[in-house]
Amino acid sequence: MSLLRAFRYNTLTLCRNVISRSSSSLTDGEERIAQVLKEKFPQASALKVVDISGGCGAMYEIHIESDEFRGKRTVQQHQLVNQALKDEIKAMHGLRIFTDVPRK
Repeated sequence: MSLLRAFRYNTLTLCRNVISRSSSSLTDGEERIAQVLKEKFPQASALKVVDISGGCGAMYEIHIESDEFRGKRTVQQHQLVNQALKDEIKAMHGLRIFTDVPRK
């Protein structure tokens, strides 16, 4: 097993062993990411950040709807989110991004 594969396996195993949390409360990581995105996208009409790693902070899913994405291709929208989270992404194993433009 390669070193990278062993690292990924151990990270996923660790995340699966984390005790599940209440869905009504945000983890520290979710709150931190949400705060950064609120600052970077003040026009966002909807924002949801979910730790999909079981609470250990290795993988997140982000749903963000903002008028700032209007006229931009999906890849450009995702690049804006990645740029906003560049410091946080360094500590992540994975990130799913879903962007949209508000309907008028």
